[in-house]
Amino acid sequence: MFSTGLAEIVLIVQDVPKAARFYREVVGLAPRTEPDDRWAWFFAGEQGENQLIGLHKGTLLFEEKGSPPKGNGPRWGPIHFALEVPCDQLDAALAHVRSHQIDVYGPTHFEWMNAKAYYFYDLDGNLLEFWSPDPDS
Repeated sequence: MFSTGLAEIVLIVQDVPKAARFYREVVGLAPRTEPDDRWAWFFAGEQGENQLIGLHKGTLLFEEKGSPPKGNGPRWGPIHFALEVPCDQLDAALAHVRSHQIDVYGPTHFEWMNAKAYYFYDLDGNLLEFWSPDPDS
């Protein structure tokens, strides 16, 4: 195995400042940078760690330079990703998301990994998951 962890996920969004408010105020992520019209960066976990979520409007840098070549099929679209939330903070995190009138779905129990998850959508149709180890599973 060569990877030591996830460095970044970049989401293509329609409105970076609006999406940045969602990720700061609803999801509860700490900003790494202040948003502008094209980019915003957030820590996906502990501040200072190199696990980031980027929000971007436009073409990504590697595509602007023409490398790598574009493959067939759709280029971008809604994705799903999970953020780990400690079990003792999960109820508070879900209440916080719901307080912003965001529909939350779940729980889904994963017996094979003793975990549970709740799901909700961001403003651009990406499916977010709050995943938590569940000692009661």
